[in-house]
Amino acid sequence: MLDKNNNKESESKVNINWYPGHMAKTKKQIIEDLKVIDIVIELLDARIPISSQNPNIAEITKGKKKIIVLNKSDLADEKENQKWIEYFKKQGIRAVLTDSNTGKGIKEFVKSIEEEMQIEKEKQAEKGRIGRKIKAMILGIPNVGKSSLINRIAKKTSAGVGNKPGVTKQKQWIRVNEKIELLDTPGVLWPKFESEEVALHLAFTGTIKEEILDRVEIAYQLTKFLLENEREMLCNRYKLDIKKVEEILNRTETPENENIYEIMLEIGKKRGCIISGGNIDDEKTARIILDEFKNGVLGKITIEKC
Repeated sequence: MLDKNNNKESESKVNINWYPGHMAKTKKQIIEDLKVIDIVIELLDARIPISSQNPNIAEITKGKKKIIVLNKSDLADEKENQKWIEYFKKQGIRAVLTDSNTGKGIKEFVKSIEEEMQIEKEKQAEKGRIGRKIKAMILGIPNVGKSSLINRIAKKTSAGVGNKPGVTKQKQWIRVNEKIELLDTPGVLWPKFESEEVALHLAFTGTIKEEILDRVEIAYQLTKFLLENEREMLCNRYKLDIKKVEEILNRTETPENENIYEIMLEIGKKRGCIISGGNIDDEKTARIILDEFKNGVLGKITIEKC
């Protein structure tokens, strides 16, 4: 990995342990609340459907009906979105696409809950249990857009929305319509990220707080990914000469990480991130690259291809 102090390959690996006390407490509460829940809604980031899945959620929701909501689908590649819908369908799980900022897909999401519970409702009606509301629980890791989605559903600011991961602290019931009640829960991460790749994906999308990983390191890794997978898009956005970029990447006399870092600094130069002595402010450059990716300014990009 990049060591920006000497531009040599560092031996360190991303090994994050981040499990605040409120998250452990929340997990216990979720297990208790599941006793009265009919269906579980798991909210994922459409750009990283695998990395944004909390493995603990799959474990504690076994035996419950489930719907996957691929949120922030407007920021992801449309073709990849459809591939992920099919991926979950093959696992026997219905998946729907949403954009909590515009409300796109919300009606389809609510309809999918009713459809998934239709057979169960008919069974209840046969037993004379008519009018019982569907009780759904929405789960997801921090910063996946859960509070914004709930606000859209409830048509009011019923959930606390903020820029920092883990902002929703208390559980709350939200009336979706005359048929459905939705239980919101705080976002829950898992105790340890075993995979460096998962940790980076979560850092790219802003799930992991920036204090935990070095911002320049995250931006370097994101730049590397974009150069490998979305080179033309990256060059167009920052007005980089693609031939010059390829020449830098093809250099054999310097290590790969130095070449990528040089391109990253070229982005900083194009954006005026120049400090005294004509040097490039890599912190400011990193912030620009990460913010523009998170906000979809670079384009519709799916990190995890199906």
